[in-house]
Amino acid sequence: MAKTSPKNPASPKAPRTPKAVGRPKAPGRPETPASPKVSVSRPKASSGSDIFSGLSDSASISKAVPDVADLLAAAVEGIGGAERPGQVAMAQAVQRAIETGEHLAVQAGTGTGKSLAYLVPAVRHAMMTDSTVVVATATIALQRQLIDRDLPRLVTALAPLLGREPLFAILKGRRNYLCLHRQRGADPNTDDPQDSLFEPEDAGPASPLGRQVKRLHEWAEETTTGDRDELVPGVPEAAWRQVSVSAQECIGAHRCPYGPRCFAELARDAAAKAHVVVTNHALLAIDATSDIDVLPEHDVVVIDEAHDLVDRVTSATTGELSGPGLDAAARRCARLTDSAAAEGAPAVADRLRNAAAALTVDLGDAPAGRMDVLSGALGATLTSVREAAGACAEAIRASAPGQEEEPQRMAMARMTLAALDELERTAGRILDAFGADITARDDVVWLDRPPVEDARRPPTLRVAPLEVGHVLRTRLFGERTVALTSATLALGGSFTPLAIQWGLDPPGGTNPKAPPDPPASGGTHPPRPPLGGTSSPQSADHLRWTGLDVGSPFDHPRSGILYVARHLPPPGRDQLPEAYLTELEELIHAAGGRTLGLFSSMRAAKEAAGALRGRIAHPLLCQGDDVTAQLVRQFAEDEPTCLFGTLSLWQGVDVPGSSLQLVVIDRIPFPRPDDPLASARQRAVAARGGNGFMTVAASQAALLLAQGAGRLLRTMTDRGVVAVLDPRLMTARYGDFLRASLPPFWTTADPAIVRAALSRLAATSAPAGPAASAAHAPTPA
Repeated sequence: MAKTSPKNPASPKAPRTPKAVGRPKAPGRPETPASPKVSVSRPKASSGSDIFSGLSDSASISKAVPDVADLLAAAVEGIGGAERPGQVAMAQAVQRAIETGEHLAVQAGTGTGKSLAYLVPAVRHAMMTDSTVVVATATIALQRQLIDRDLPRLVTALAPLLGREPLFAILKGRRNYLCLHRQRGADPNTDDPQDSLFEPEDAGPASPLGRQVKRLHEWAEETTTGDRDELVPGVPEAAWRQVSVSAQECIGAHRCPYGPRCFAELARDAAAKAHVVVTNHALLAIDATSDIDVLPEHDVVVIDEAHDLVDRVTSATTGELSGPGLDAAARRCARLTDSAAAEGAPAVADRLRNAAAALTVDLGDAPAGRMDVLSGALGATLTSVREAAGACAEAIRASAPGQEEEPQRMAMARMTLAALDELERTAGRILDAFGADITARDDVVWLDRPPVEDARRPPTLRVAPLEVGHVLRTRLFGERTVALTSATLALGGSFTPLAIQWGLDPPGGTNPKAPPDPPASGGTHPPRPPLGGTSSPQSADHLRWTGLDVGSPFDHPRSGILYVARHLPPPGRDQLPEAYLTELEELIHAAGGRTLGLFSSMRAAKEAAGALRGRIAHPLLCQGDDVTAQLVRQFAEDEPTCLFGTLSLWQGVDVPGSSLQLVVIDRIPFPRPDDPLASARQRAVAARGGNGFMTVAASQAALLLAQGAGRLLRTMTDRGVVAVLDPRLMTARYGDFLRASLPPFWTTADPAIVRAALSRLAATSAPAGPAASAAHAPTPA
């Protein structure tokens, strides 16, 4: 299936208005007046199909197209699956949201089949209205699952009922596609090796970076899509940048000698014709926060992996400044402008290089962490950066008319202008971030200083939004119908914590799902409070939304145990206590290996791995020993193996079967006290009279705990234990909130019961072969 990138953002958006339903028009075709949302464009049936013949309104079309329940049943039968009550409930809820315009948040546990549950109503809506539905995910793995597995099978199953095949495509940012002009046509004399943050000797043809670039050039002769994610194994960012450009750096298909063959443009054309476009959270964020159209016209958005939305949007809207980055832009500017002095004043490029040198000195002397006060010296330097970057950009634009006939020089000019404009914006944004009222500031600024072992990375000044809820509310929820889903959305049993972060109104709703039955005798799982949602009348400033937990097909109380090591001391800031290592050793021994250790820091993971390798009889891998994907593969293929790691393993591991029967979490994953964003957000909540710790720190910990615990049960036959070594999960006041965020496992604090259960599981475990095969299968649709 063709894959695409956003439109070339040469022309800015007009002021945003509610989107009309209907297929985006081909370039050059006159636009028809925008239709109200309830109107429907007549679908274009394929040759030989008369399913839409004679129909002229949405009511008639609705009668002709099978309802969601029938389409879902056909889709499930087509893939050889079984109907799941949670899947049916979710599909009906998504359809209801599309029809009413009321936003929806759905928690659907692993194994529910949530991708089919939202794709079926999405395809039905897009086919009925001849429009586009955007599906946004956080990870490449889920994008591949949707494009390579779920959507092709869905199209085959639904085409006979719909009378034609739905079209789908994947949409990525232009930087994700190989640029033929950059790879083949760029003048090598314009590529200054000093533009890289690497030392010149590290960029030669025989260097690791040089070998990766050579591999990219060889791949360029073979690929039919130019999609970076299809290059396996991948390449470092420094290598990829040698053959790619951003949307701002692109010279435009009409000017480029490779325009007709441009991978990004071909993919964009395919996406413009699609009924379902799969993209990522970052591109969705760019579309919502900028004045540039990067997504096709659409009126419905489905956000999968929605638990990650706020972090992804925050990351996409974070700016940065460093001395080497400024210096590289200055050198490029010098090659494009006359660097001679005029009337004794330094050339514009020299001004920027001087500002870069000053910034390097200022950041070298400044303490790492959040900046609440802007020093006079740094403020003056940032002002110089902003003014010098703007002057450089003006000088390059002044020379632009002479570059129209030189595509290579124009490409370099576009790349340099993009960098200069970003530097000017970021410097201005940082200067504006230090308002008088510290609790009312919109942005957070901090200095990121690399650790000693990564000394080649320069100190970097970063600026990020304190909250992204306002922009999501006005530019996403305020304009389109949005359905959000994940296995982890209800924190403390309520959707409200995440809904507030998304910019939706706090509660006042109903719980569409009854609390679970009490746990079996001996369990301590707390009852779940009502889920969030709103049902009050909608007004211009009140966005209606509903929260729905469709449950999980897993029998959590009978399939898993939540063990809290209540007898251990609370964790400290120093090295892991010996009691923790002993507890971990005994659990691993009882489980016969088969352990995924999730640690709150890489230091703790390495410390535990180093201490236990001489104390356990099972292979132990630690994140950093090899690329993470290879470590997970080894872990899945060899049952006795253990794997220790940190954040990416909390959310990115899918190992069904007997290779994983014990998940150990060393401590409650609260954000570090010196985390610049989390600490600033806590302060802002407290200033408004709220509980900053519960709203920010506890919510973040609950989300990560739920994601980590979710690694245990991946299929209906999985069994095992989630062991939390931090006693505060049971003894602290916030423990109930955190436990209510976890799946309803049978819960105990008795280590003897847990070790006995693990020993029984180890004795009855299946051979490694089936587990290893299952580990490479995608999560159920």
